[in-house]
Amino acid sequence: MRTRLIFVRHGESVHQLEGIVGGPRGCRGLTALGHEQAHDLANRLTGEVAADGPVAVYSSVLRRAVETAQPIGAAFGVRPVADCGLCTWHTPPYADGLPTALFRTDHAVAGGGVFRPFEEGNESWAELVVRVSRAIMEIAHRHRGSTVVLVGHSETVEGAFHALAAQPVFRAFDLDVPPASITEWTTDHDPGGWPPARWTLRRFADTGGWARA
Repeated sequence: MRTRLIFVRHGESVHQLEGIVGGPRGCRGLTALGHEQAHDLANRLTGEVAADGPVAVYSSVLRRAVETAQPIGAAFGVRPVADCGLCTWHTPPYADGLPTALFRTDHAVAGGGVFRPFEEGNESWAELVVRVSRAIMEIAHRHRGSTVVLVGHSETVEGAFHALAAQPVFRAFDLDVPPASITEWTTDHDPGGWPPARWTLRRFADTGGWARA
């Protein structure tokens, strides 16, 4: 009974081009290119997993992820489930819509790092990893033996390396996750079993020909 988790980073977004913090208010969704990428992702995924049977689709609650997930869910005939656990940083309300550079400089926290936030009121990296990892494992357990598409952010994809590959909270390497890319993990073990299931990374940051943004 293979469990297949397909992580999708949202398409090109308005907040990304404008360089602002894209929280619940600051996120203005996808650009025209981003919408095109989302429809292309839907076509790619339906072609690749058509033989898998029923496919579940999840997304973060942020508009850019929701808009990416909508054509994917439609292609599979399901309504995407929004899960806040799959979100990028839970930035504080005051930062939502601020220029990202300003947030990182004017609101920086001295000594910020893995367990201490980099900015005032923000999550620490460790808190983000635990939140995202828990959401991933809950979804994997809920849909064990099935295929799931999880539409989120670069941090969602990074979280999979902690949840599924048992990487330490402070990794010894960085990841470059372009918009509209696909990362896939599978396991033939029980995702909810103990000891933890061993997962295989099948592909990482596969853009399918889209230029890096």
